[in-house]
This record gives sequence, structure tokens and C-alpha cells, in this order.
Amino acid sequence: MGWIKQAISPLIGKEAEGLARTFLEKQGLKFIEHNYRCRTGEIDLIMQDGEQLVFVEVKYRTRSQFGSAMEYFHPAKRRKFVSALMYYMQENHLNPSIAPHRIDLVAIDNNKANQDDINWLKNI
Repeated sequence: MGWIKQAISPLIGKEAEGLARTFLEKQGLKFIEHNYRCRTGEIDLIMQDGEQLVFVEVKYRTRSQFGSAMEYFHPAKRRKFVSALMYYMQENHLNPSIAPHRIDLVAIDNNKANQDDINWLKNI
């Protein structure tokens, strides 16, 4: 599991997903879809990294008093995310045993200098 960190200016709400998309595209990933929803959950971003599909959860926190953005991808959220991932693959006729894929987390935290730090955790 690798990660990349970058400092940027402040964000609000859904802008975090746009920032995460731009950040990932600069890292060479190709955008496929955003805000995929199904009855079992939601996937913030679906990207492609070479032959591999990348299912991305984006978390943003303006304050750390209740934990960092990374901490908000807890087991219950992860289960719903994986369920949505499987639904997406089934809907698109992709076999999860064969089709290369991974789950990434882009966690964005506001720091004391009133900037946002992007942490990209691959293959979590």
C-alpha cells in the first residue's frame, strides 16, 4: 500500500470530489464515472489505472477533533462500498475474480495553516 501527500488551498463539501479527481488525473489515472449509486451504496469516483479499475472513496474533514478523514472509512462504510463495487461490476458484466481492480482512498484534511492536505492511499 503506497500513499502520496500534497498540500492545497481550502475546500468545501462536494468540491473535494472534484479536487480528488483532478489530483488522480494528474497522477495518470483516467476518469470513468463519479457518484455511482445503486441500492447497496455509492462510489465517489471510478477511475482507470492502466488495465486496472480503481474504485475511489473520497473523505474530507475541515476539523480533526473527531478524527482524520482517513478514519472515516470505517468497516461499516467499507462493507457498503464493496457491495456497491460488486453491483457495479455485475451491472457492467465484469467478473471480480478476473477483472483487475482495487479500492483507493483519497482523504483530505484541513490543516492549521487553513490549507487542505491530500492523502492518497492505494489498494486499501
